[in-house]
Amino acid sequence: MKYYPCPVSQAVGIKAYTQDCVIPVSCRSSASMKPLRSVHFPNDVVFRDYVQHGELERIGRFIRTKRVTLDTIYHSGMAAIHEAVLSGNLECVKLLVQYGADIQQRDEEGWTPLHMACSDGFPHIARYLLSLGADPELENDCGERPADLIDEENKELLELFGRADND
Repeated sequence: MKYYPCPVSQAVGIKAYTQDCVIPVSCRSSASMKPLRSVHFPNDVVFRDYVQHGELERIGRFIRTKRVTLDTIYHSGMAAIHEAVLSGNLECVKLLVQYGADIQQRDEEGWTPLHMACSDGFPHIARYLLSLGADPELENDCGERPADLIDEENKELLELFGRADND
């Protein structure tokens, strides 16, 4: 699309346009000649972004208006509850659970939210999931239980799973 310069000089220091145009163009109508562009993302992409950034109000609005389902597995291979756990945001995890997210839901590799909380070192989230009845004995596709994924430096998680050294 070709844009034509404005034929009227303005206070911003543009020199007056002196050549004749085949098509009369004014400053006001030239704006309408620009193509309108808008980008629309699918609801699940927008929702996943809200979860990753912990935007609780928007998350709740999306769920209440039934614009998403909580058991959807995204292109990342995870569901919303997995994304919330990976963000380390306990309030987001609680909100998703309140709206019906499954604390035992598995991602594409068989990981539960508890696997992720242990692997990424979030004892506060692991404690919350365990309080709701998350099964610490479930294995992922590699045969690992959540406790197997705990970093040996994370004493709080090790204690939570009864694996702390008694030094």
